[in-house]
Amino acid sequence: MLGRQRRIRVQIHRLVDAGLFSFSLWLAHWARAASGIQIFGGSREIQPFGDYAWLLMVIFPLAPLYLAVQGFYDRPMLPSRRQTVWQLLWATVSVSLSVIIVLFLTRTQLARAVIILFGLIAFGLILFKEECLRYWLQTSIGRAQLRTRLILVGAGGETERLRADLGRDSHDDLEIVAQLNLNESPVERLTDLLHEHSANGVILAAQHIYFDQIEKAIQACELEGVEVWLLADFFRTRVSRTTVDELHGHPMLVFRSTPEASWQALAKQAIDFTGALALLVIFSPLMIAVAIAIKLTSPGPVFFRQQRSGRNGQPFTMIKFRSMVSNAEQLKSELAALNEMAGPVFKISRDPRTTWVGRIIRKSSIDEFPQLFNVLRGEMSLVGPRPLPVDEVQRFDDLAHRRRLSVKPGLTCLWQVSGRNNVTDFKEWVRLDLEYIDNWSLWLDFKILCRTVPVVLLGTGAK
Repeated sequence: MLGRQRRIRVQIHRLVDAGLFSFSLWLAHWARAASGIQIFGGSREIQPFGDYAWLLMVIFPLAPLYLAVQGFYDRPMLPSRRQTVWQLLWATVSVSLSVIIVLFLTRTQLARAVIILFGLIAFGLILFKEECLRYWLQTSIGRAQLRTRLILVGAGGETERLRADLGRDSHDDLEIVAQLNLNESPVERLTDLLHEHSANGVILAAQHIYFDQIEKAIQACELEGVEVWLLADFFRTRVSRTTVDELHGHPMLVFRSTPEASWQALAKQAIDFTGALALLVIFSPLMIAVAIAIKLTSPGPVFFRQQRSGRNGQPFTMIKFRSMVSNAEQLKSELAALNEMAGPVFKISRDPRTTWVGRIIRKSSIDEFPQLFNVLRGEMSLVGPRPLPVDEVQRFDDLAHRRRLSVKPGLTCLWQVSGRNNVTDFKEWVRLDLEYIDNWSLWLDFKILCRTVPVVLLGTGAK
């Protein structure tokens, strides 16, 4: 099943399951009110369901979420009953406990029997739904409606490998009805196979097929009204993920090795702006005090400005509290022999150019606080690879290192929370940055931010 079709099926299941869990609460309340069942004591009277209807706002989103955490929606179309029962039991207990916690926090009284009946009824209804679906899928009508009959088209070796891959992954919703080698058979044979097997779709492996033959095959399927799934592996990529999009009506294959545009990405931008604004407000008294201390103890400006490489190498002016003497950049060449970082980056743990105020604010990372203005301007993010000076980026000896520039730089990152003395090899630094890019999620950002707090307080992070 194509990813788009699978997502639609999962969304329907999640909606149905959420509805059944919500219905179970009403049914449990009705059963308790009608029967007067008492568990562990309590009054026989019960308030009308309208007083507890707001609980549906908790149950409706939580139920499918708990099921998803257990992998309930990642199962094959005919999963084992044991797997179904265990995952459903875990989710039902979790939802029931969540309801109890919400009732406790809101100091709402609800008969204990309702909560217990709710869990039992929800478990029973979802299990009944699963058994009905299983029964339907095992009938000839159900199998016929959900099974997709496919023809594999391509060079001989390609179709054989694809068939083996599909068989190994146990796609019980796909049936390979025929194979065709376009290098040995004319496109007209494809039309005959479509008629013979009433195929629903054609998978076209195009790696070793001329494009004019591919075009003819697609046109043949177009006339028959049959879907063509073009296998987009004719370009060998090591990291990129392939997606399909369109640009002003032109279909596009997109090869992406960075996080794609998504709701999570939009949420990250919103969190960056609101988080930076909130932190600036919270720490403004401290930042004013630091600015005064710098101005009174060392000649020169309060802020240090430097050209750093932003997303895709776009230069921007990064702002920091000045922690070194005003001519620090001119003295840098004289200290090159003391560089502790392998690679193009210049790092000295006990830099003699640092002022006594600078040592304090660098230890606690307070010197980085003005970069919150860079975040507000959209040049940086709260979490992302640390921005490097433009001249250091120009000295990269491995072009693969430039992929760390494919996202916005950040105030903190995996390297930043790995320990000041633990990472002195630039290749390891890049590895951590690429690990972040390849596995990015809002949850990963949250974990890095949480790890940053003790690092800043204890002064143990990388600088």
